[in-house]
Amino acid sequence: MKAITSKVTRALGRGAYIPVCDNSGAKVVALVSVKGSKTSKGRYSAAGVGDLLNVVVKKGAPDVRKKLMPAVLVRQKKEFRRLDGTRIKFEDNAAIICKDDKGNPKGTIIKGPVAKEATEKWPAIGKVASIVV
Repeated sequence: MKAITSKVTRALGRGAYIPVCDNSGAKVVALVSVKGSKTSKGRYSAAGVGDLLNVVVKKGAPDVRKKLMPAVLVRQKKEFRRLDGTRIKFEDNAAIICKDDKGNPKGTIIKGPVAKEATEKWPAIGKVASIVV
């Protein structure tokens, strides 16, 4: 496994509405849980860039609405620090819907930039992304 290249701040809590930036048919999703998250007892898990999420589609095509799906967070507004000292923040929050828990994207086009941390953790997303920051 590759070394971690940044300390990502976990900015999005449970129940957060996140816009989707691919052509999977979903437009807005709600965060249900974060896969593999470790917290103290009684604390809800929060998500940061590159995390695998369980989401429910709130707005989108009728065939994907009201379904629980895996997704990967690729952008967040809250800044996070890379190990070289730079801080990265994006204009908006955005997620990508996945086919499975391996991180294979359901859509074929990703709109907007994708964080480098997400592409390192999920190489299949890096292949589809047009801009990696």
